[in-house]
Amino acid sequence: MWSMVVLPPLQYSIVKALIEANQPIDADSLAGKLGKRAEDIMRDLEELRSRGLVNLEHRPVNKVSLTSLGEAYLKNGLPEERLLSHLRSIGGRAKVGELARLTGLSDEEFAAALGRLRRLNAISLTGDSVTLTGVEEGLRAYVNELKGLLAGIRGEVEYPGELPSIVEEARRRGLVKVRQVRRVLASPTQGLMELYRSGELSSARVITSLTSADLASGAWRGGVFKEFDLTVEVPLRPIRRRHPFTQFLDHVRDELVAMGFEEVKDNHVDAALWNFDVLLVPQYHPARRETDVFYVENRLKPSEAPGDVMGRASGEHRAVWGYGWSGEEALRILLRTHTTLVTIRQIYLRGRGEYRLFSLDRVYRPDTPDPTHFMEFHQLEGIIVGRGVTFRNLLGFFTELAKRLGLGRVYFKPAYFPFTEPSVEGYVKHPRLGQLEVFPGGMFRPEVLRVVGLDRDYKVAAWGVGIDRLAMVVLGVDDIRTLYTNNVREVESMRGVAWVV
Repeated sequence: MWSMVVLPPLQYSIVKALIEANQPIDADSLAGKLGKRAEDIMRDLEELRSRGLVNLEHRPVNKVSLTSLGEAYLKNGLPEERLLSHLRSIGGRAKVGELARLTGLSDEEFAAALGRLRRLNAISLTGDSVTLTGVEEGLRAYVNELKGLLAGIRGEVEYPGELPSIVEEARRRGLVKVRQVRRVLASPTQGLMELYRSGELSSARVITSLTSADLASGAWRGGVFKEFDLTVEVPLRPIRRRHPFTQFLDHVRDELVAMGFEEVKDNHVDAALWNFDVLLVPQYHPARRETDVFYVENRLKPSEAPGDVMGRASGEHRAVWGYGWSGEEALRILLRTHTTLVTIRQIYLRGRGEYRLFSLDRVYRPDTPDPTHFMEFHQLEGIIVGRGVTFRNLLGFFTELAKRLGLGRVYFKPAYFPFTEPSVEGYVKHPRLGQLEVFPGGMFRPEVLRVVGLDRDYKVAAWGVGIDRLAMVVLGVDDIRTLYTNNVREVESMRGVAWVV
C-alpha cells in the first residue's frame, strides 16, 4: 500500500502531465508542455523513476539530413540518369571512353553510374562498347524511390529503429548523413496512477537544507524535509595532488639535469627524414610500414628538410644499403615514433662541441594495448657528444641512472640497431612482470654522424629509455595503462616513494 507521497512542485507538474497524456511522451515534448528545456527535467525524471512513479524508455532515433552532394543530385539529376540521357542522345550505343567525355561526370561518378546501369539491366557492356537494352523498369523504380526520399527531406527527418534500405543506400552513396540520438520516453507507472486516483499524491516545497532565514521566517513549517539515503556511495573525491607518474617524470628530469644534461624539445609531427632516414633506417625496413607508424595523410609540408641533409642521407643509404633512396618517401609526414629525432637534429644544429642533451616527451606507435604496450607513451632520449666519448661512458650512464632511480642492478646484453654500433640493451627486474628491457642504446655509427654533418673526430653515445616501463617498476604498477588513469583508487594504489609528496 502507498502512503501519502509529497513531491516538489516541478515533479508534481511532471507526473500530472504524464497522467493527462495517458501515453508515453518524449522528454522534449514533456518539457515543452511545462515551459522548460529537456535538460531541466531529466534529473527529476530520474528521481521519479527511482521512486517507482515513472517508467523511462531510451529509444534510438536516426536523424537523416541531405548532404551537399544529395542536394546537387536532386537538382541536377543522378549520375545514372545523366549517363542514360547522354547515351540516348547519341543513338543508344557508344564507346566507353567517348561516353565518359560527353557526360561531364567525374571518373568516379562515371564508373559508379556505369556499374549501376549494368546491374539494373538498363545497358549491356561488350568489350569497350555500351549499348542500351531498352529495359528500364528497374532503373525507374530505383531512381524514383531514391529521388523521392531526397525530395522528402527538409532539415532533418527522424527514423525510429532500423533505417529503411533506401536510406542506407543513400547513406552509402554519400547523399544523406545520419546521426543517431537517444529519445527518452516517459510514462506513468501503475503505482502512480493508483496514488493519483486515491488522492494520496500532493505537492509541497521539499526542504533539502535548513537555513537561518527559514528558521527566522518560519517558512520551514510549510515544507517537507527530504529524506537522505546514507547507503548511497559518495562520489570519488578529486585528486588533490599531482599524479605520481607526472611526479616521477619530473624527478627523472631533475636527476638528469643534476648529471649535467640539458633538456631539449621538438615537433611531435615531422618528416620521416628526421624520424628514420638520418638514422640510416632503410626505406624498406618493417618499422616504416603503415602498420607501425601513424602517417599524416593531409598535405602538410615538413617544417625543415635541409638540402645538405637530404643529399648526404641519399648518399649514405645508397652506399650502405644499396637501394634507390627516395626523397619523396623521406618527406612523408608522421607522428614521431621516438624522440631520437629531437637529439639527432640538435647534433645537426649544434655541430662540434662537448654537450649532453636529453628529451623526455610523448611518442606514438599503433601498438595493440597490453600491460607493457600503449599507442601513446613517453620516451626518454639522450646523447653524450664529445671527442673522448666511448661505449663505457654509455654503460656507466645507465648504471648511474638506475642507481639514482632505485632500480637495482642493470643486466646488459648485446643488441642491434640500424643507427648504432656497438649497441646494447639494459634490463631491470619487475617483481611480477620479470625482466623489462628499458635501456637500449649504443654509439652512433659514423655514417649517421656524416648525414648530420658532425666532424669525424667526435663520438656520440645515444640512448632511448622506455621511461613508462621504468615508472612501472618504481611505482609498482603491473599495467602501463594504469599510468594514465584518473581513477583515484588506482592512483592511490601506486607505490609511494621518497620523492613523492
